[in-house]
Order: sequence, then structure tokens, then C-alpha cells
Amino acid sequence: MSQLAALQAGDSLDTVTLEPVSRLDLIKYAGASGDYNPIHTIDEEAEKAGLPGIIAHGMWTMGNLSKLFTPFYAEGFIQDYSIRFKGMVFLGDVLILSAVLKEVNEDELIFNVQAANQKDQAVIKGEVVFCKRLE
Repeated sequence: MSQLAALQAGDSLDTVTLEPVSRLDLIKYAGASGDYNPIHTIDEEAEKAGLPGIIAHGMWTMGNLSKLFTPFYAEGFIQDYSIRFKGMVFLGDVLILSAVLKEVNEDELIFNVQAANQKDQAVIKGEVVFCKRLE
């Protein structure tokens, strides 16, 4: 039996704790994504925009949430993904990613997902629909 098939509503996946956000993480993401907005990489530009410092790309944070499902790639795939940004991510923040199974359908598992910073403040909340591979 697969690991995910054994889950019931209310069960949690193992949390994932990321390394502190670094400027290099954001520079690499800017290059990969094509989002070169300087508020993500240059302190002075972020401050000119009224921010206390550079902030991570929202999509960088969102993309990291998929790490919760990496151990299960042989069991299925993320079919749908919806999130709401709740707060900013700054350099040095440590993000804790979590997922709780909300609902089990025939071939889908619906999870509530969240990324929170080291102060336990949610920066992203959302839902992931994980489609189980048919055997």
C-alpha cells in the first residue's frame, strides 16, 4: 500500500523546513523565472519601494510548497494548486511548510497547505489537489 493511500482526513504530511532565505536563492530564482524586479535582489530598490528590505518572489515561496509532495512522486502528481499570499518573506526567514489532508476522493487527495515563517506567521495558505496514479 502506498504511503498516501493510508492517510485519512486530518492526517498531516511531514513538515519541511527550508534553509534561511538567501540573496543567492532569490538571484537564482530571478534568473530562472525572468522576474528581475529589483525589490527581490537589491536592498536600496526595496527600500525605495517602501519595504524594510528585499522580499522573496511570491512564486518562489509557492514553488517551494511542492517539496511537501516530492517523496510521493511515484504515487501521483499535483493536479491543481491554489494559494493566497498572506505575508512577505524576507532574507533570513526560515520557512516551515506543512500539509494536512482535508478530503479523500476516489483518485484525489485534497490538502490544505501552508508556509509559515520562523515567527509562526503564515506567508502562504492554500490547497493542493494530489491525483493518485491508477494502478
